[in-house]
Amino acid sequence: MKDSSTLTHFLKICEEEIDENAAVVQKIKLPKINNSNVNVFLKREDLIHATISGNKWRKLKYNLIEALINRKSTLLTFGGAYSNHIHATASACKIFGLKTIGIIRGEEHLPLNPTLKFAAECGMQIFYVDRTTYRNKNKESFITELHNRFGDFYLVPEGGTNNLAVKGCTEIINNINIKYDYILSACGTGGTISGLIAGLNGDKNIIGVPVLKGADFLNNDIDNLVKQYSYETFTNWHLNFDFHFGGYAKITKELIFFINQFEEINNIKLDPIYTGKLLFAVQTLINDNHFKENSTILVLHTGGLQGNMGMKNKMDKLLS
Repeated sequence: MKDSSTLTHFLKICEEEIDENAAVVQKIKLPKINNSNVNVFLKREDLIHATISGNKWRKLKYNLIEALINRKSTLLTFGGAYSNHIHATASACKIFGLKTIGIIRGEEHLPLNPTLKFAAECGMQIFYVDRTTYRNKNKESFITELHNRFGDFYLVPEGGTNNLAVKGCTEIINNINIKYDYILSACGTGGTISGLIAGLNGDKNIIGVPVLKGADFLNNDIDNLVKQYSYETFTNWHLNFDFHFGGYAKITKELIFFINQFEEINNIKLDPIYTGKLLFAVQTLINDNHFKENSTILVLHTGGLQGNMGMKNKMDKLLS
């Protein structure tokens, strides 16, 4: 298949399946705000697609094109058992006609949790590796072993973050119909905020909220991702490490109460792993007078709602 026909075919499927214009900007209210002299808006990246929503579509978009242009029939990637990336990748590969292999961190548990059950139903082949082996996911020797076992494949890193993912995430800033001073995003692997930094090209104030404990390494990772993509260094961004709530997928009653209040006020679903923590951070920072008076804050809803099914028992136990 020639490049032009491949791209035409890809765009045709996108037109039928994906709606980037659905990522509208919506004014929101936060449950407990002491300072009313700021406006808060939410960019609804979660509305792009039901199962390839938010930043996951942005990260996968150009990787899918690259895989198809290079005539790869299989895509291999990595993730945890509840990974939004695994869920979205399985769905995307089914839609765009690619086989998919998921290398999953940890031991097999049956029955499959909702994330892996969905991935398997989409046709993803699931293979488990212990946590020690999983740490080798970026090593060339381990990738060679995977090629020896599975044959030829297109590799997408954990979380979908690479140069093409950054390219896709630069497009998040498109079609924003308001003037804003700050833009905030949750951070996992750093791909989304790297795209914002590169796309805004030194404009606005950009704040990332890591959801992992001990995520200082993200400063270097993000700086390197931006340099690799844009060949520039920008200083209009920083990370706030105060809102991980104990670590990845860790939650508290306070966070759950906040999410429930937010959903009741705005009729917008949040997830407790990424966007819930992000909006809690926004509320706290507003009340701490972190933002300039009369400023406008734009917050990214990066999807991830599929993870709510896997977190439900943990949330119920906390509230019981």
